[in-house]
Amino acid sequence: MNTPEVKGNWNLQKSKLKQKFATLTDQDLTYVDGKKDEMFAKLQTKLGKTKEELQKIMDAE
Repeated sequence: MNTPEVKGNWNLQKSKLKQKFATLTDQDLTYVDGKKDEMFAKLQTKLGKTKEELQKIMDAE
């Protein structure tokens, strides 16, 4: 699975995502080494976004 890249500080990225999508929880955004694919799959399902859309959101600002 080709997942979006996490660039820069994950805590900052996580904060931006939580501001944009109030339905996200800390558990949804828990980054565990080796589990990035699973985290992004969960985000895609919960938000109804494609991996490309998630990447654009994370690259914004």
